[in-house]
Amino acid sequence: MAPMGRPLLNRRLAAFGTTIFAEMSALAVRTGSINLGQGFPDSDGPEEVREAAVRALRDGRGNQYPPGPGIPELRTAVAEHQQRWYGLSYDPDREVLVTAGATEAIAASLLALLEPGDEVIALEPYYDSYAACIAMAGGTRVPVTLRPDTTGPHPAFRLDLDELRAAVTDRTRLILLNTPHNPTGTVLTREELAAVAELAAERDLLVVTDEVYEHLVFGTAHTPLASFPGMRERTVTIGSAGKTFSFTGWKVGWVTGSPALVSAVRSAKQFLTYVSSGPFQYAVAEALRLPDSYFHSLREDLLAKRELLAAGLAEAGFAVFRPSGTYFITTDIRPLGETDGFAFCRALPERCGVVAIPNAVFYDHQDQGAPFVRFAFCKRESVLEEAATRLKGLKVS
Repeated sequence: MAPMGRPLLNRRLAAFGTTIFAEMSALAVRTGSINLGQGFPDSDGPEEVREAAVRALRDGRGNQYPPGPGIPELRTAVAEHQQRWYGLSYDPDREVLVTAGATEAIAASLLALLEPGDEVIALEPYYDSYAACIAMAGGTRVPVTLRPDTTGPHPAFRLDLDELRAAVTDRTRLILLNTPHNPTGTVLTREELAAVAELAAERDLLVVTDEVYEHLVFGTAHTPLASFPGMRERTVTIGSAGKTFSFTGWKVGWVTGSPALVSAVRSAKQFLTYVSSGPFQYAVAEALRLPDSYFHSLREDLLAKRELLAAGLAEAGFAVFRPSGTYFITTDIRPLGETDGFAFCRALPERCGVVAIPNAVFYDHQDQGAPFVRFAFCKRESVLEEAATRLKGLKVS
């Protein structure tokens, strides 16, 4: 017991210990395993973008505090990016806010927009920071589960729109959406997004959309929710440079939305990091203006890696859900005679020298996620090939 007889940790965070990513990455180091758990690339992004950061450092741009909303060059580049790819027009001075990665953008949005007791609908499984940020804001998390559908030729996780609608109550403040979706790889269709938009307008809800994997889609298209009628004024859209340009350590993200929404988020953000990533902001401004060929080659490279790892996982005996987006593959371990993803992932490094993440950690209803395990394929092909070779040992272990 702490001094004064009260636990030191705020009770809202008592349920959140060390993240599963820290635990499994430490296990990878301790066992010398291939880490396909945490979603970071094992090679840097474009050389010209890295050199842009070096140039900014040498020229003294961003070495001191940048402007609170972000440097004008990056805010303009973000606005141009939204117009270029989606036909969405944003004022870089009033409708764009630079953040310390998408994680801060999520935290600032929820802290700004929620009052204690407000309900937040989140698609389950969800990125682990969602739960913590909702708790810190005093909100109540209401999960709507994406359920596995194996009836068609391409097994995938699907959103039940009736279940989503039924989850809305008089206390619902906002929907926290993630598409392309981590960890399942689902990309919501135009029809699904239109239904979400209709529901939000009907029940006067805000929507925070995490779209950091927007350029990592395969055989489909990403459509921002803000592009639907009536949604621009009630949607906070979150983007990030880390996933698109393979510089996850730079922690450069952004928010776009109406002036009122961005102003609200900025009010919370200014008391979190205030500012961050000064020189990197200049580099990301240049990165967002890379030619279309960069974004196309990124997808083609990741598609090849998806197929390589998916084939290896299937050969090892997993049931594989090939993702439509992101750089994660969700698998079902039941064909291997396993049912407990936590136990399976903790034993996997010793069994075959590979680390993965149990999807159950992303669920409120952990029984729903118990047999599912996530692997990252944002690694070099040689690493994925070695991982596939090691995983074959599961059949005989």
